[in-house]
Amino acid sequence: MSEWIKACKMEQVKEGQLFGFTHDDKKILLANLKGKIHATDLICTHADADLSTGFLSEEGVRCPLHLSVFSLENGEPQNLPADISLKVYNVKIDDNEIYVEI
Repeated sequence: MSEWIKACKMEQVKEGQLFGFTHDDKKILLANLKGKIHATDLICTHADADLSTGFLSEEGVRCPLHLSVFSLENGEPQNLPADISLKVYNVKIDDNEIYVEI
């Protein structure tokens, strides 16, 4: 059964920025790409790197360690060495707050 959790305020994830947070045992990455908020797993599936310290581009989020890029739309790795997808979460914005469905 899923639930919506409050992640943060919109101001905390400015356009072009990454924001990581933890809720219970879930580590989640928020990315603001051209004003649209995306949510995926925070940790790279290849080498356990924190993706909030990575790089955001139109291709997706790039891991800071081995430079694998993950799509923000479906979590799929776009290049090696990563070959396992990130989980992607639904996002909604209500009253300037970002919520993620976990």
